[in-house]
Amino acid sequence: MGKFYTIKWLESGQVSMIDQRKLPHEEVYNQYDDPAAVAGAIKDMVTRGAPAIGVAAAYGLALVPWHDKSGDVKVVVQEIQDAARVLAEARPTAVNLFWAIDRMMRLVDGKSYSSVQELRDLVLGEAHTIAEEDVKTNLTICKNGLSLIPQGAKIFHHCNTGSLGGMDYGTALGIIRLAHEEGKEVFAFLDETRPRLQGARLSAWELLQYGVPFKVVADSTSGHYMRTDKIDLCVVGTDRVAANGDVANKIGTYNLAVVAHENRVPFYVAVPKSTIDMAAPSGDVIEIEERPAHEVTHVGSWQITPDNTPVGNPAFDITPAKYITAFITEDGIVYPPYEENLAKLFG
Repeated sequence: MGKFYTIKWLESGQVSMIDQRKLPHEEVYNQYDDPAAVAGAIKDMVTRGAPAIGVAAAYGLALVPWHDKSGDVKVVVQEIQDAARVLAEARPTAVNLFWAIDRMMRLVDGKSYSSVQELRDLVLGEAHTIAEEDVKTNLTICKNGLSLIPQGAKIFHHCNTGSLGGMDYGTALGIIRLAHEEGKEVFAFLDETRPRLQGARLSAWELLQYGVPFKVVADSTSGHYMRTDKIDLCVVGTDRVAANGDVANKIGTYNLAVVAHENRVPFYVAVPKSTIDMAAPSGDVIEIEERPAHEVTHVGSWQITPDNTPVGNPAFDITPAKYITAFITEDGIVYPPYEENLAKLFG
């Protein structure tokens, strides 16, 4: 692990998060003591990445009983329920947000507690457990992915899926990091990932921390490098996987998968089971978040378009299952047919 952290519970009863909007120029940590503020941090992408969003939401709910002044269990339960609704509205696509909220609410809804202290300890304990499990799950995913990484591999990566997108190793970028640590002499191609530049800003910053060789390339160069540099594989993360294997991930993933398919480059998706939504039969039912226009019209504070330019800014796209070579999970590598084999993970 580097010297930075993504999310941490402070003994003062606050959630501390690295402000990913300010990277790579400033390493700033924001403190939150209100669940609505945590929801705002998720919506504004202070923290992002499916696993990290789940952890943030869990700690956001834990803030409610921690800061209670009423001493009334019923009041606190109602406030937790209200906070859960606010957090659930922060971002619509990443299923880990809803998974973590549902898991936390199973401790609250329909249960009886003798005191706010008892409720506080249980809710905070569950949030800690979710964070600790994320560390273990992600490291297991990374270890499972090592078998797919040949010595000296050239690997294409999209967005950011490392420590900033989860706890400790993260998922897809964590596989690249672990392969480097295991002496596999890998080289990463990080596409910029417009419009928010998670690859150029965040993945590059992380790999510099860990000493992994890489270069940042424009999103539009993937076909060129696959054709000329003999890319060995692509590995990406995901915000939601449907039961049929369709993948909702950062916008541009679909483009990359199609180009990889055309060039016969394996395309792997690293995903914890908590991100697989068996209730979604296909990607067609997954809501795609539309983000503010200024993310496209501006780079930082600099406007790059004419005034009054119409903008479309979907945060995610759907990659059909046929373009996915395999899923790398904590329970092993899953190959087609996905409707059958993903279901077996939960059997």
